[in-house]
Amino acid sequence: MSEIALRSITGVLMVLTALTAEWFGGTAFAILVAGAATAIYYEWAKMVRGWGLKWHVGGFVYALLPALALLWVRERGGVPAGAEGFELVLWAFIVTWSADIGAFFVGRTFGGRKLAPTISPNKTVSGLIGGIVTATLLGGIWAMHEGLHWGWLLLAPIFALAAAIGDLFESWMKRQAGVKDSGRILPGHGGVFDRLDGLVPVAILTGLAVMAGLA
Repeated sequence: MSEIALRSITGVLMVLTALTAEWFGGTAFAILVAGAATAIYYEWAKMVRGWGLKWHVGGFVYALLPALALLWVRERGGVPAGAEGFELVLWAFIVTWSADIGAFFVGRTFGGRKLAPTISPNKTVSGLIGGIVTATLLGGIWAMHEGLHWGWLLLAPIFALAAAIGDLFESWMKRQAGVKDSGRILPGHGGVFDRLDGLVPVAILTGLAVMAGLA
């Protein structure tokens, strides 16, 4: 099986799992989010072994904040539908996923100038632009379809850029730790942190935007 096929199958299964848990909300979503946060911190802790206590504390906060943000946004309006909780969390998912997928395929197709060759040699400027455009389009379509506040249309490209920065940050950590992937639990993708590195900042920013009254 090719790498792209393996990545695609694993990716589809992860998306279906996330969407199912988010649809039900409550305990199902809480278990998924808690498990993801635990996996992120576990993989982080392995990478920063010997870096000092502050890195372990920082990793705990880095894994906890997006988890709390997602749970709060999802359940803020109550169950079942509430005040757009499901729609807003799914918007964050769409922006993150489409930024990653768009960057991957556009970067592979067009190549060109490297984005950060000393951190992640495979990432390109064209991929970054492709990811931002894809996230803006798909995030915008979802926001308009669900009647979300117009501000989410403006935030889509900003949050897509934040997802790319989160990805680069994790790539920098892996380079410093001398590892290719944060883990091996996801076939074709590496570790959980490898797949959720972009969602971490997007989830936190989504929570902050809702706290600021954008809902």
